[in-house]
Amino acid sequence: MALGATVCKAFVDISDIDRGFYDSRTLTIAQHPSETPARMMLRLMAWILFAGDKTEFGRGLSTDGEPDVFETNDAGDIYRWIEVGCPDIKTLRRAAGKSEDVVVIAYDEARIEPWWQSRKGDLSKIDKLSVRWISDEDLEKIAAMAARNMKFAATLQDGVIWIADESRNIEIEIKTLMRRGEPVF
Repeated sequence: MALGATVCKAFVDISDIDRGFYDSRTLTIAQHPSETPARMMLRLMAWILFAGDKTEFGRGLSTDGEPDVFETNDAGDIYRWIEVGCPDIKTLRRAAGKSEDVVVIAYDEARIEPWWQSRKGDLSKIDKLSVRWISDEDLEKIAAMAARNMKFAATLQDGVIWIADESRNIEIEIKTLMRRGEPVF
């Protein structure tokens, strides 16, 4: 018998000071059986980072060719395609062909450096692509907050996300490797 996804609920109160976006949402997140709590929480952080009226979760690891998180435009087309991890070039080129903005949020420092160094030239050719990353230490902090039912207050300012639940208040920095096809060093 195949294992089903674990359904998690997150109530998020968002204050994005940089964008002037303030909202409260109840989100349903399906965690695939092979997905770690850290990756699921990073998808939630990606959603928070780009939160808007038309920001949604993709169908997850079980569905190839779909973003982890995406934002649609008024016509219903994908405007922003967000991948979590270290995706291959083919996936990112396909995403750039289907959207106006592509964002990668990489994790696992042991994988990020070789992935970035071996693909930096090809990645910089995708002018719609931005590459961001999270440290293992910050990923561990958000993974520790994973639960079936979660309630967070999230404040975003200057590339930093402050996440608070009933017992913790943590600071997460999402660093930038490349912004819209231009490497940032």
